Amino acid sequence: MEDYQIVDLYWARDERAIAESDVKYGRMLRSLSQSCLSSREDAEECVNDAYLDAWNAMPTERPTYLGAFLSKIVRRISIDRFRHDHRLKRGGMGKAVEELTECIPDAGPGPAEELEAGRLRSALNGFLARLPQEKRVMFVQRYFYSMPVREIADRMGLSESNVKVSLHRIRESLRQFLEKEELL
Repeated sequence: MEDYQIVDLYWARDERAIAESDVKYGRMLRSLSQSCLSSREDAEECVNDAYLDAWNAMPTERPTYLGAFLSKIVRRISIDRFRHDHRLKRGGMGKAVEELTECIPDAGPGPAEELEAGRLRSALNGFLARLPQEKRVMFVQRYFYSMPVREIADRMGLSESNVKVSLHRIRESLRQFLEKEELL
């Protein structure tokens, strides 16, 4: 089923929307959540919560790319769950988040922080758009999908060392870019 048809089901408040979303995107969403949480059961729960959030969000939103919309929701829920359960212990998602803390500030709650987070989001998108595709893919796999360096290296046909060095250089470039944009 096409995304627009599934979105139409959400808008019609037809419960088949969730089943169709799961058929089309469930495996990807569970994989994304599990890469954050390292627990199949927790990942399944986060995916179910994401479907509920999507169900509640649909009356006001009509996403063009349902997979990206659901991925964003499940990623947010999984990270929140991870932070609650582990408080950024080393390894897995915690290691990826630790790597980025050097160059991306933490925006707390409040209107001023929301505005700053929006500026940061725009700057980050601009930075990523300027990267060569291979580097952009590497960055997104590591810091959006929390993919282990070894898996990125295997998928891209590179050595782990090459991936680590590339990610380090990307983070350093990002830090410099954010300083130049006065976001750090």
